[in-house]
Amino acid sequence: MIIKRIRYNPRRKAGNIGERPGAVIIPDDAVKPLISIFSYNAKELISSEGKDIKIILDQFNKCTDHTHWIQVRGLGDASLIEEIGSILTINPLVLEDIANIHQRPKFDEYDNYVFAVSRMIYFSKDYELTNYQFSALVKDNIIITFEETHEENFKAVKNRLAVGKGAIRTAGAGYMCYALTDTILDCYFVLLAQLGDSLDAVEDHLYSNANKSIMYETQQLKRTLIVLRRSCWPERDKINDMLRTESPLITKEVKIFLKDAYDHCIQIMDLIESYKEITSSIMDIYLSMVSNRMNEIMKVLTIISAIFIPLTFIAGVYGMNFSRIDPVTNKVMPDNLPELYNPHGYFYALGGMFLIGIIQVIIFWKKGWFNKL
Repeated sequence: MIIKRIRYNPRRKAGNIGERPGAVIIPDDAVKPLISIFSYNAKELISSEGKDIKIILDQFNKCTDHTHWIQVRGLGDASLIEEIGSILTINPLVLEDIANIHQRPKFDEYDNYVFAVSRMIYFSKDYELTNYQFSALVKDNIIITFEETHEENFKAVKNRLAVGKGAIRTAGAGYMCYALTDTILDCYFVLLAQLGDSLDAVEDHLYSNANKSIMYETQQLKRTLIVLRRSCWPERDKINDMLRTESPLITKEVKIFLKDAYDHCIQIMDLIESYKEITSSIMDIYLSMVSNRMNEIMKVLTIISAIFIPLTFIAGVYGMNFSRIDPVTNKVMPDNLPELYNPHGYFYALGGMFLIGIIQVIIFWKKGWFNKL
């Protein structure tokens, strides 16, 4: 698996600097919301879908003895968020955090409701790493969740609601908050499994046929792990705050399940740190292999140079054009290259150079210079 890129959410415009606290500002490319409401108790499940707040109010009036999960997918309507805040008397700062999609995972307590934020991180079909915000408001028998896209990320939870087994229909809105958080953590495990497979493939590539792509792929995997780590660490703190809260919305029964989610979060953190060490090791091994390869090349070049240095010296000596006989006086100069006019000097020189080269090769071989070239 090759990660194409990491998709980040659009950031706020620079013109919003200094905006009043509690302002709900929606990015220009935010998708329009789709609203789903699930009203359930031990006996039945009633669900509705639409694009208007009226479906929420209508189902509230019909199902007075139910727990309600309102799922808002898409944040492209500031008036909807403000209207929900007005109906449930939610602090404007909370509404601002819902619209500002760059919150770190956290858990905030208020007088009669709690607010939780998580990061949804997964690979798209095109192997792009997406990092979206998930927000949840829990009040009395109501939980309202806000997601940035229309992607269906909680199909398993809806299936559990439809089947009606376990505590999901009877444990209240706090349990639904746990169930959604635990589903997000399960997505982290899936993501880490994919990253683990990618690391194995990179390691196999490293040992079989290492090239520059090793470095690029490893760096991309490391970036992905860093993004995941930045979400997982505060997620652990968030779950810990949920375990320590005295809010009646998070019951003792829910806290038992939250302990299991906390353990999952610790496992995810351990996997992230282990994979980060593996990526660092792969980079170190690759750089060491490149360095060793360069050393081997330099070793070969050094041996070749060492062999040809004395041969070049001999060729240079006999390449000097000092005349043996003075062309003017015809006087013989005995100190100027006496071998120059030897009838077999050329072959003698070649033989001497060949002999010197052979002797050097034998010496280098006995010293072990040719091992693993």
